[in-house]
Amino acid sequence: MASNSTDEAVAGRDILAPGAKYGISGMTRIDFISLGIALVLGTAGLPHVLMRFYTVPTAKEARRSVTWAISLIGAFYLFTLVLGYGAAKMVGPDVILNAPGKENAAAPLLAFELGGTIFLAVISAVAFATILAVVAGLAITASASFAHDIYASVLKHGKATEDEQVRVSRITVVVIGLVSIVLGILAMGQNIAFLVALAFAVAASANLPTLLYSLFWKKFNTTGALFSIYGGLISCLLLIVFSPAVSGSPSSMFPNADFSWFPLSNPGIVSIPLAFALGILGTYLGRNKPEDSFKQAEMEVRSLTGVGVEKAVSH
Repeated sequence: MASNSTDEAVAGRDILAPGAKYGISGMTRIDFISLGIALVLGTAGLPHVLMRFYTVPTAKEARRSVTWAISLIGAFYLFTLVLGYGAAKMVGPDVILNAPGKENAAAPLLAFELGGTIFLAVISAVAFATILAVVAGLAITASASFAHDIYASVLKHGKATEDEQVRVSRITVVVIGLVSIVLGILAMGQNIAFLVALAFAVAASANLPTLLYSLFWKKFNTTGALFSIYGGLISCLLLIVFSPAVSGSPSSMFPNADFSWFPLSNPGIVSIPLAFALGILGTYLGRNKPEDSFKQAEMEVRSLTGVGVEKAVSH
C-alpha cells in the first residue's frame, strides 16, 4: 500500500517533466538560463577547485589534483540525481515535504528507508565529516589569504611579522565562523540545492573572469583584476540581497519582508558578464608596465607545460 501511494504521489507531480519549475513564463525561463550559466561556469571558480593549486608542488600534480577534484564533484552531482529520484520513488514526495528538513531531508530519509537506523547513522556521519572538512578547508584558506594578501601586503605594506600574520589569521577564522553561523541560521529551512546555485554564481562572478584573463590575455593587469573580482563579487551579492531569494516570496529567507527589485532568483546572467566587462574596463583604465606582458607569457607557459613551477615553489 505504501508503494502504491508513493507511486501515485510521484505520478501526480510529474517530476520527470522537463522544465517543470522554469517553464511557466518568459522571466522564469531567463531565471533557468541564469541558473544554468552559474552552475556551468561556477565550477571552475569554486574554492574547492582553486585550493588544489596551493596544495601541490608542481604543475603536473596540480593538473592531476584538479582532474581528480572535478571528477569527484561530477560523480557527486550524478549521485544526487540518483538520490533525488530514488527518494521520490521509495520515500515519497509527501513524506519528504512533511519532514523537518523538507527537501534537504531526502537523502537521510532514503537511507533510513533502505537500511534503517544504522544506515541513517552512517550517512549522517559521512555528511557531518564532509561538511566539517569543507568548512575547515575554506576557513583556513580564507584566513590565510586575508592575513597574507590584505593585512600583510595592503595594510602593512609587506612589513608585517609572521607572528602578526598568524594572529590576524586566527582572528579571521573566528570572524568567518561567527558570520557563517549567523548566515546559516538565516538560511535555515532553505533548499540547500538552491543556496549552492547562489554560491556557484558568486564563484563564477568573482573568480572566473580573472582566471581566464590572467591566462589568455596579455594586456590584463592588476587594475583589471581588481575591477573584475570586486565588481563581480559586489554586483552578485547585491543582486542576491535584492532578489526573491532573500525577500518578497513565501520561500525567501525573509518571507515577511519585501525589499526585492531584481526579478531573478539567480543573478549569474547579469553579474558574470558584468565581471568580464569590468575586467576589460579596468585593464584599459589601468597602466600596463612593460614587464606585464612577459609575466603573462611566463604564467601561460607554466600553466600549460609546468616549466619553472618547481623553482618558483622552492622560493
